[in-house]
Amino acid sequence: MPKANVFNMAGEKIGEIELSEAVFGIQPNESVLHDSVKNHLANCRQGTQSALTKGEVSYTTKKPWRQKGTGRARAGYAGSPVWYHGGVAFAPKPRDYSYRLNKKVRRLALKSALSAKAAGEEIVVIDGLKVDEIKTKPFKAFLEKVGVNGKALVVTENVDEMVVKSARNLPGVSTTTATILSPYMILTGGKLVVDKAALARIEEVFA
Repeated sequence: MPKANVFNMAGEKIGEIELSEAVFGIQPNESVLHDSVKNHLANCRQGTQSALTKGEVSYTTKKPWRQKGTGRARAGYAGSPVWYHGGVAFAPKPRDYSYRLNKKVRRLALKSALSAKAAGEEIVVIDGLKVDEIKTKPFKAFLEKVGVNGKALVVTENVDEMVVKSARNLPGVSTTTATILSPYMILTGGKLVVDKAALARIEEVFA
């Protein structure tokens, strides 16, 4: 059964906790993780790209010169895609790139991401993650004490404004809640710093 170290807010290790085998102990499915990340990135696309086709550019449709006898290539009109400032062949237009994965795939992707983190010993559990004031420096010192020296994803049970505002100026450190975790956030977030209550919520919801 996978395990994780448990720390208090002073940065002291106070023990270990067993993680749910059903959530943190499965064999990661790389194909499903790939599908999930691709879906997330597609859903993030604005889809606002646009260009003018040859029928939309503002040019006269008069033939520039006669078809034959000039020694130049034949040309139909100035808005042709082969001409500078002409229209774009197969021009991109605004579109919606988003699509949905089915629920079983999304759940398996999340478990795979969490299991990969657990296997890599990149999960740190905090017994009562709470800060008394909005201060970046003490929060950074706390993260360093629990072994986080780079990127980190801090997971709380509910939105904690004190934690969010203390962490938001730290490069590479982001925050989220247990119920809106995504495989993309987990895979790109670095080390997982999880509140003990949030861990219980994750196991309750996704087991």
